[in-house]
Formats: sequence, C-alpha cells, structure tokens
Amino acid sequence: MLKPTKISEKAVLTSAKRVIETEISGLQEVGERIGQELFAAVEILNACAGKIVITGIGKSGHIARKIASTMASTGSPAFFVHPAEAGHGDLGMISVLDVVIAISYSGESDELNLILPTVKRMGSKLIAITGYPDSTLGKLADIVLSTKVSREACPLGLAPTASTTATLALGDALSVALFESKGFNENDFAKSHPGGSLGRRLLTTVASIMKTADSFPSVLPEASMREVIIEISKNGLGMTAVMKDSNVLEGVITDGDLRRLLERENDPMSLIAKDVMTRNPKVIEKNALASEALRIFEIKKINHLIVVDEQSLPIGVIGFHELVSAKIL
Repeated sequence: MLKPTKISEKAVLTSAKRVIETEISGLQEVGERIGQELFAAVEILNACAGKIVITGIGKSGHIARKIASTMASTGSPAFFVHPAEAGHGDLGMISVLDVVIAISYSGESDELNLILPTVKRMGSKLIAITGYPDSTLGKLADIVLSTKVSREACPLGLAPTASTTATLALGDALSVALFESKGFNENDFAKSHPGGSLGRRLLTTVASIMKTADSFPSVLPEASMREVIIEISKNGLGMTAVMKDSNVLEGVITDGDLRRLLERENDPMSLIAKDVMTRNPKVIEKNALASEALRIFEIKKINHLIVVDEQSLPIGVIGFHELVSAKIL
C-alpha cells in the first residue's frame, strides 16, 4: 500500500491543468481527422433496420455504455453488450439487421476480437472506434473511426485518459450527427424523456396548468376602481383581465398598475378600469409549452399571461405560481 506523501497546492494545480491541456490537445487531433469515414458511418447507422449494438471492455466499455445511452435518448435504438457476456450467449441479442459499434483503443482486446468474426459472419455491419486502424479490430471493420492521440494525460502514459475523452467526444459527434440527419426535434426528444424536470419542460402545455376562464379574474371596462381592487385581491393572482362581452379581451390591470396609479393620481378611485388597463396585453396560445410562458415572463418582465384558444379568444391565465406548482421552474 502506498504511503501518503506531502503535496503542495502548486504541484496539484499544475498537474490538473496539464491534464486538461493534454486532453484538449487530444480532442483537437481527433477533430482534425473527422472526414468521410464519419459520414459513411452515419449513412450506415441511418439505414440500420435493426438496432445499434455498442460493445467494448474496460474503460472503453464504460464509454460504450454512455454512447449507447446517448443514441437511445436521441431517436436511435441502441444498447450496450458486454463482449465477455456476448461470448457466453449474449451474441443471440445481435441480428443481421443490426449495426455493431466496437470500441477498443488498442484494437487488440481479446474478449472483443473473439466475438467480432461471428458478428461479421452474421452479416452485421461493423464500425470500429479505435486508436489503431491497422489493428485486428480495424481490419475486421467496415468503417474505422480513429481516436488516436499523441499522448495520454496520465504521466506514466498507462491509464486511459486523453484517449477515453477523445472516444467519448467522437461518440457524441457521431450521435449528434446521426440524430440531426434524422431530423430529430424537441418533440421527439420529449417522447423518450417523460420523467423528471426535463420531461415536464418538454411536455407540459399551458392549457394543462392554466387557471380557466371560470376561475381567473375579470372585470368590465366600466368597472370602478373599487371593483377592480376587490377582483384582484379575491383571486390572489395580482392581476385582473378587463373583458368586454365576456369573451373580448380589452386589457389587463396588475397590482403594479395600481401602485403606480396611486403615485401619479390625486383621486385614483374616480377612475374606471379602461382608464387604467394596459391595452393589447401579451397573450399565449393554450397549446404552447409552459416553458415558453416562462421564457416570455423572463423577456417581458411580467408575471402573468392571458391564454387564448385557436380563435384568439381568452380562455384562461397562467402565472409564475402555476409554473412553480407544475415544477417547470
């Protein structure tokens, strides 16, 4: 067991910065080599009639799992297969319709290279991600994507560091290029992310959390200031719509409007709603995402939006409280 040694802050920070700089350098090397091979890989993956099977062992296996997860969440059915398990029966999970992505920096991982000839005999397409295109893995593959880096960030040159970072980045590049080629959009993303805060932001519509016309505050344009104040206070929203003929939106009055009215008017109670209201207020359609309402709140510096239907008729109101309750914030 290694004995702890005294370390200096300067030495630790110098080492950490050197690691980051080395890994950035490795990423630049890989980025400069991206070319026709990646395009060909995207073409093969785009045409895949089955699933994308990603495999690797050790550190490459950890990276493979992450790439499989990224692809699966961005519209490309993918899963990870451990090469050792594949050699003991899990090869049955792979079919001729699938595309296999095999990851090994050396290209000479025994567990991986043991199963790949069988994969080739099945007729599955094989994409290799390796630092050595002339390796056993590289020679077996239909397409080779190189992750060769000049040096590892590990001072001994032994622990996979810059090479694993480069492999992860190349996997992300492949995944993003693939989903962009498929026209994958926010709605598609939402279907595979229904849970958690991300799912709520992508799936929750304004209509599902708004206060409806039956419960949101409104007054007539001729309403007295006393009626306006009572309506604003009664509903606890800090605002009221000003409505004509029950479905025509004339304007809105907020508690902020009332405070400013008191500052500038000597006799504010002599006024009526239409004298004070903000005309042509900002509205939002009921089918818009609640996250869009949040965006408008932040840009316009307002706290509420009138919700309208397809005919632009007011049907409700949404405020910060509704966004908080729905956990959109």
